[in-house]
Amino acid sequence: MHPMVNDDGTAKTRAKAAPRPRGRPRSFDRETALEKALLAFWEHGYEATSVSDLTRVMDIGAPSLYAAFGDKRSLFDEVVRVYGTRYGSFTERALAEEPTARDAVARTLREAATAYTEPGHPHGCLVVHAAANCSTPEVEQSLRDRRNANIAAFEQRIKADVAAGVLPADTDAAALARHTGAMIQGMSQQARDGASREELEAVAEIALSIWPRTGTHTG
Repeated sequence: MHPMVNDDGTAKTRAKAAPRPRGRPRSFDRETALEKALLAFWEHGYEATSVSDLTRVMDIGAPSLYAAFGDKRSLFDEVVRVYGTRYGSFTERALAEEPTARDAVARTLREAATAYTEPGHPHGCLVVHAAANCSTPEVEQSLRDRRNANIAAFEQRIKADVAAGVLPADTDAAALARHTGAMIQGMSQQARDGASREELEAVAEIALSIWPRTGTHTG
């Protein structure tokens, strides 16, 4: 093979190929990108939110998404953890801080009415709605486990109050706890459908009216 030469007989210098563009370097704000992903999953659910949707709303390339968060499932798992801390911790706080099960449920329902209708983010609860029409069993099961854990926590507090005489001995702790879970999930859907905070607060008061009482109740 003959070397390439210029018109004057000197050897041509082979031009270096321009480097191939890579995905956006990981100089983006990870927390901001994560919050944008959270809002997308909250609004549209796990199944309906594609990787291309995520890279668009997060303003990063797919290589950066995978490098920073792993795959879509891993990103969603992190989103759910962040959601639980940032937006969904009112149930845990109420159970930890209120003196009785009824007080904890009352606070939970009233705070849910506010949280589920606040402006600035999708209405309702991500843990309730993100698995809608989901064909990924692991995601469905993970969210189901979280919802059932809340019901179990309410049941534990109700049983403790029964043992302490705060609630009547014949109280059906499991049914009362599941009623609370049904109210939380129903209020979430109502918020998605446009119910106002005041309307959900009224629903919460009706839900509380069915609770059994004893003379020692102080709530």
